[in-house]
Amino acid sequence: MKRFALGLMAALMMSAAQAEPTATGDLGLVIERATGSVLLVDQSDRAALARIEGLGDLSHASLVYSPDERFAYVFGRDGGLTKVDIVTRQIAGRVVQAGNAIGGAISDDGELVAVSNYEPGGVRVFDADTLEMVADIPTGSKTIGLVDAPGRRFVFTMWDTGETWIADFVGGAPEITKIEDMGRNPYDALITANGRTYITGLFGEDGLTALDLWSDSPEPIRVLPGYGRGQEEMPVYKMPHLEGWALTGREFVLPAVGHPQVLWVDAETLTETGRTQTHGQPVFAMARPDGRQVWVNFAHPLNDTIQVIDSVSKQIIHEFKPGPAVLHMEFTPRGHEVWISVRDANKVMVYDTQTFEKLREIEAESPSGIFFTARAHRTGL
Repeated sequence: MKRFALGLMAALMMSAAQAEPTATGDLGLVIERATGSVLLVDQSDRAALARIEGLGDLSHASLVYSPDERFAYVFGRDGGLTKVDIVTRQIAGRVVQAGNAIGGAISDDGELVAVSNYEPGGVRVFDADTLEMVADIPTGSKTIGLVDAPGRRFVFTMWDTGETWIADFVGGAPEITKIEDMGRNPYDALITANGRTYITGLFGEDGLTALDLWSDSPEPIRVLPGYGRGQEEMPVYKMPHLEGWALTGREFVLPAVGHPQVLWVDAETLTETGRTQTHGQPVFAMARPDGRQVWVNFAHPLNDTIQVIDSVSKQIIHEFKPGPAVLHMEFTPRGHEVWISVRDANKVMVYDTQTFEKLREIEAESPSGIFFTARAHRTGL
C-alpha cells in the first residue's frame, strides 16, 4: 500500500510538472462586434491567441472581469450575459436576461454581476458563479451609467426620470436609495477609482451632475452648467462614452456633447479649468495610466483620427490616422503601449505611447471594445 501511495504521489508530481501553467495577467479580450465573437489576445506577444464564438449580438458590448482574472462577463446588446473562461477559452455560461441591454458591472467582492437594461428597463443582478438571477430591480425607465461602488453596491441612473439609484447588497436583498433631480436625459456615467465621485453626463441639457458617494445623503452637484451656451451646437453623431473620461492628476478631461472640445475640470472643486479644441466631436478621452497624456478619438465622419493631448500644457502634441472607424483604445497597465481597434480595417493596432511608432497589427473581425484583465482590479471598470 505504501509503495502504491508513493507511486501515485510521484505520478501526480510528474503530471503537475508537465502541465503548462496559465497566467491571465497579460491577456485581454477584443469584442468582434459583427460576428458575435471575442478575440483573446496577449499583450507581451502582441498576438491573438484564440477566437471564442457564440456570444450573440455584440454591436454594443462591454465586459468586466472576475477578481482572479479568469472569467469575463460580456454584456451584449441582445440582453445576453455571457461568462467566458479565458483559461479554457470557451463559454462557461450564458443567459439572455432582457431584450436590450446596455452594459453591466461586477461587485467589489466579485460575487454579483449586474446588468443595465433598456428593454424592459431596470437592473438585474446575477450570481457570478452560476448566473442565476438573485435580484430584479425594475425602474420604469431605461437605465444607464451602471457602475460598481465599494461596499457591495451598484449605482445607476434613469434616462427617462433623471434619477440615480444606489442598490446596496451588503445585507443580501438590495436596499435602494433614490436621488432625484439629476438632470434631463442622463446618457452615461462614471465613478472615480476611489469610489467617491459619480458623474453623469446629460443629453437633455448642457452640463453634468455629480454625487459624493461618501456623503450619508448624497445630493446632486451641478458641474459645468450651460458649458455650451452661446455656441452653435453641432448634430450629435455619436454619444461620448463617459467611462473613457480621463483623470489626469487633479483634473478630469471630459468629452463635450455636440462640440469639438474636451473640457478640463478640477477634480475636487468640479469647476472648469480649461478647454481644448479638437479635430471633431470626442467619443473617448482616455488618460494614459500615468496621467501625462490624453488620447482622443472622434465621432463619424471624422472617426479615422486620433489626437494626443499633453495634460500639462493642454495642447495637442500629436495627431495621426490609424484607419477608418477608430472605435476604442486600451492602454497596457503601465501605459507604455496603447491598443486601438480600427473597425473598418478589421485590425487592432498597437502603438508605442512615447514615440507614437506603430508596433504591430492584429487581424480582427470588426473590432470594437478592447479590455485587458488589469481592469479586474479597478473600481468602475
